[in-house]
Formats: sequence, structure tokens, C-alpha cells
Amino acid sequence: MILPIRAFGDPVLRKVGKEIDKDYPGLQDLIDSMFETMYSANGIGLAAPQVGLDIRMFIVDVTPLAEDEDYEDIAEELKDFKKVFINAKIVEESGEEWKFNEGCLSIPDVREDVKRKSTIVIEYFDENFVKHKETFSDIRARVIQHEYDHIEGTLFTDHLSSLKKKLVKGKLAKISQGDVSISYKMRFPK
Repeated sequence: MILPIRAFGDPVLRKVGKEIDKDYPGLQDLIDSMFETMYSANGIGLAAPQVGLDIRMFIVDVTPLAEDEDYEDIAEELKDFKKVFINAKIVEESGEEWKFNEGCLSIPDVREDVKRKSTIVIEYFDENFVKHKETFSDIRARVIQHEYDHIEGTLFTDHLSSLKKKLVKGKLAKISQGDVSISYKMRFPK
């Protein structure tokens, strides 16, 4: 089922997510719905707060990037990189910071360069509640960091300089008022 994506200004996007256990009601249906929602919006990541739930869960699927010539050197690593992260905790960030132009399904039509570390170590449970501790780098680390921010109540716009924040303030206000043209299902703050 396609769920409405919460728009900038919705209070749930600012909440730190709560941990869940394997008995979370309707967990597999929620995961399936989140993937369906993400795909319908042409996204490569989606966090539970973006569909209105303040829980520590997000999904990523960077498989479409395997076809992008910008990533041909890591195409094999990107192919079939589809994961569910539950109760995730980034335990280490390392490497050079690099800028990348990010966007967000909750903040349509706003894209800005964000600096992030190139490598992360993350502990998480998968959809079967098997615990993992893995190291990721390149665009995979970036997407995971972006989605991880969501379960921490942080948005990519929080990483912008004061000047950039001032420049996008008007666009953000319009989004929170529903004054944006989108092709996917959204829910705007009341």
C-alpha cells in the first residue's frame, strides 16, 4: 500500500525514533508498504518518520544507481543493494568529507550540497531481526547517513550553512503549506 510521505514541517520529522522489537505490529506489511511508497516516488531511501511513524527504521535500495555511469566503478556493489535497517546506530564515521547534492522526498524541489564523511560503521537489525555490524562507503554510506538522520529527527537542510538555510527558507515554507507540485502522495502539516 502506498503511504503518504510527510512533508517538511510535520512534527514527526523532528522526533528521535523509538526502538522496536520483532513483535512490532504489522512489521512486514509496513516494510512492504515503505518499499512500494519509495518506488512510487522514485526514491532510493525512506525512513519511518517520513510515513508518520517515530520508530527507528529505514530502508534503502540503491540498485537504480548501478545503471548510472557516474557509479560504473562500483556498479557491482550497488546492484541488488536493498536493505532494511531497524534500530540502527552509526558507531563510527571516518574518511574525507565530501560534498554531494542531496534531495529528500519530504522536501521536494529542494536540492543542496551536503558534506558527509565517506565511510561509516553501522550496527542494525534486518527485517528478520538478525543483528549486523557493517562498514559502508561511497554513495551507499551517503544514502544510509541521510536516512539515519531521519530517525534522529534531522533533515539534510540542517547540515546547510546559515546562508544556504536563508536561501531555501522560502521554499521550505511553501512546502510546509502544501504549495508544491509533486507526482507522489504527500501529507502536509495542518
